[in-house]
Amino acid sequence: MILHKVLIFFSILFIFSCKTEKKTDNSVMNLKISAFTESQQFPDASISSMQYTDGNFVFGLSNYTLGLQTPDAPQKMCANSSQGQHIHLIVDNKPYEAKYDSAFHYFIPDGDHYILAFLSRSYHESIKNKTAFVIMNATIKDSTIANVKPVTEPMLFYSRPKGKYVGDETKKVMLDFYLVNCSLGTNYKVKAEINGSSQIFDKWEPVYLEGLPMGENSIKLSLIDSAGNLVNTALNPVERKFTLLDDPLKK
Repeated sequence: MILHKVLIFFSILFIFSCKTEKKTDNSVMNLKISAFTESQQFPDASISSMQYTDGNFVFGLSNYTLGLQTPDAPQKMCANSSQGQHIHLIVDNKPYEAKYDSAFHYFIPDGDHYILAFLSRSYHESIKNKTAFVIMNATIKDSTIANVKPVTEPMLFYSRPKGKYVGDETKKVMLDFYLVNCSLGTNYKVKAEINGSSQIFDKWEPVYLEGLPMGENSIKLSLIDSAGNLVNTALNPVERKFTLLDDPLKK
């Protein structure tokens, strides 16, 4: 009688375990990765200078207007900023901050920091021209750049997804990152672990993520070499969490 009850208990436990594992597998299987539609090009867009004094950034820009809606934004069917085109500012491994003016206040603590800024379309896709970004390894003292070292090593920075996506924004989520001093192909690739499911990218271009589950999601990006090994460079790898929410007005 006791043996019979033990067998029943383990049978129930086995069934429950199988159901849990199947649910996890399904969340991975539902993920669809597709090419991002061709975007409005800005071949001459440029960040010509970046200054940081007394806690204030001042950027020199040319051939790019902040605050405008990128013309092809309605066709993208993904999250778009109502404030228009902007600068993505990344300090070290922190999530970017969107800046819609070329001059603004931003606190950076004393010490050595990697500072990257690049131009972004209104729907947050980075502009990947060689002139559309600036990067430095800067020593900050009293909210002012005291010393600058050139960045020569290959580096990977996470851009999107970020924050919260609501309603229709959850259907197509853009994955985008930024590369410095390297190109993808034979020597370097980017490994993306999306909720634990791995994908290798050998081209520097954004993609759509579809079928992500509601709630919290995670993406880990790693710059890897031709053998699949993690490149020994600063801020590599990087991981972010973001959240997908139902539209409360449609409930």
